[in-house]
Amino acid sequence: MIRIVLAAALSLLAGGATVAQEPPSPLNTRLDGAIAPVHDPVIIRAGDTYYVYGTGLGPGQMLGARTSKDLIHWTEAPSPIAALPDWATKAVPGTKGMWAPDISYVNGRYRLYYSVSTFGSNRSAIGLATSTTLDAAAPGYGWRDEGMVVGSTPDRDYNAIDPNLIVARDGRQYLALGSFWTGLKLFELDPKTGKMLKPDAAPVSIARRPAPAGGPAPVEAPFIIDHGGYYWLLASYDYCCKGAQSTYYTVVGRSKNVAGPYLGKDGSSMLQGGGTIFLRADLQEQQRYRGPGHAGAFRDKDGTDYVVYHAYDKQNKGVPTLRIARIRWGADGWPVAEQ
Repeated sequence: MIRIVLAAALSLLAGGATVAQEPPSPLNTRLDGAIAPVHDPVIIRAGDTYYVYGTGLGPGQMLGARTSKDLIHWTEAPSPIAALPDWATKAVPGTKGMWAPDISYVNGRYRLYYSVSTFGSNRSAIGLATSTTLDAAAPGYGWRDEGMVVGSTPDRDYNAIDPNLIVARDGRQYLALGSFWTGLKLFELDPKTGKMLKPDAAPVSIARRPAPAGGPAPVEAPFIIDHGGYYWLLASYDYCCKGAQSTYYTVVGRSKNVAGPYLGKDGSSMLQGGGTIFLRADLQEQQRYRGPGHAGAFRDKDGTDYVVYHAYDKQNKGVPTLRIARIRWGADGWPVAEQ
């Protein structure tokens, strides 16, 4: 009876109408703090803190780092690595910093994969550093250089940058990578070391954009998600790094097998430049955030999936800016980013 009276009173206070709660605004509309410049971000949660790592953009900065307690307010943090290891400068002459990292927690240590290269070249390498904690103030903090994981040279048909670790359901571990050339590749890793299981093994192709001989084939930044009995491959198409003129966008395909084939909702193969659009620039009416891409994802402790990426802010001189969106899995099983 008390519940009935209380409900009636609330109804009267609302003028007899049902009071509908406003849905929360998209996360992207609430982000603030140190969210720019951020390029090629990945995200992870450790305890009560979220960590974002990205390509080093400041003078002498190896990798950029940001932290947050609520996914909304972001603070700049110290770069996890102070300088390039000797092996990297020898493997890739002329390299100046670190690009496009990947962060994960495996076997009691955090794995930080990162790229070293020079723009437009496939003389590249992916390195690995590990630490027991991400908290720079915690006992035992410090990144241990584990050396090179995989490299590429001009005689190879792939580019060893943009790493992403995926642990398959059977426990086997893989590293997805790639940018331009003949597309995105998959290598199997030794679960104990996080490095190549068979250093001489040929990679598996998981996505490419066929082009005429000598023509550009812009596909890069693989990231694989395990959800609902499928593996989901995110990849960036077209061009980044041109500020507000960037044409980057992100597509997704799915496969029952971690090695593919990855197909879009319409059945198009990502080995033929297909897939389904997942992130695109704002509509023409807004025109602010351009070229959304280099997407990563993570699952929070409550089971909510998020995608993190960068886009170029047309209202701020085209500066690459951190973007985060909740992933809603539709009735058809396909992901939708709540941009």
